[in-house]
Amino acid sequence: MKIKHICFIINPASGKQEAILLFINQALDGMGIEWDVYLTKKDKSIAEIARELIGKTDLVAVYGGDGCVTEVAAALHGSETPLAIIPGGTANVMARELGIPLDTQAALAVLTGKDYEMRSIDMGLFNDQPFLLRVNIGIMADMVLQADRDLKNSVGQLAYGITALKTLALAEPASYRLEIDGKAFQESGVSLTVTNSGHIGIGDFALQPGISITDGLLDVILMKDASLLSVLKVASSTLLQNKTEALVHWQCKRIVINMDQTHSLICDDRKETARQITISVVPASIRIMVPKLSL
Repeated sequence: MKIKHICFIINPASGKQEAILLFINQALDGMGIEWDVYLTKKDKSIAEIARELIGKTDLVAVYGGDGCVTEVAAALHGSETPLAIIPGGTANVMARELGIPLDTQAALAVLTGKDYEMRSIDMGLFNDQPFLLRVNIGIMADMVLQADRDLKNSVGQLAYGITALKTLALAEPASYRLEIDGKAFQESGVSLTVTNSGHIGIGDFALQPGISITDGLLDVILMKDASLLSVLKVASSTLLQNKTEALVHWQCKRIVINMDQTHSLICDDRKETARQITISVVPASIRIMVPKLSL
């Protein structure tokens, strides 16, 4: 695919403090590629900007953190307009998942080089709303919802770990009635995750081995309790990338979750509340530019 025009969507409040416009100009100078820049603003969402660009450019490139990336992906979901990711946040989960360089200038070099491909990536639908990464209920959601912004600005992802220690101490199991590809399960746990992406945004670590964003399946992961032994088993499983009985793991195309009461949860970076949730996978929902042989 010959790239003749790129639209960059830039979040000026992203985690990195760097001369992104200078880097773009340097990367594209003399390349014969036309480009435009759109800045996120309070009066117009990043999703609105992305939707207006569908069919009007060869590539939408987003510079920002996972929140920006997931919003743009949701807007482009199901369209023919591909997405490029220039990591500008703290975790950069999808960039790590796809092998996209975390260095801004190296990521821009992918756009202007020849060693790239447009990879078709699965997405999910949360009560008919598209998402890219995952849905978290329980302590995995609480550690994001309760993380202090000033703490995040000062220590980055470590803020989530600090908050997680607090939420673990207060965790109470919730009851879940699950219908997974038509099969019924009655379960309880302190954390329930329905994920499209395995990467957790730290090093090369994944939630569980075998999770793929191109297999046409969602992964459902239930943590039964927050005892010290279970936490240690889960941590060991993440570090060593092996299975553990502290987690229950299913793969499916569709899951219906019923809870006894309304819960706060996180869908990508969006806060939601729900008592019943239907989640399904949409295979090959979006095309993302990635370095060749990155997976």
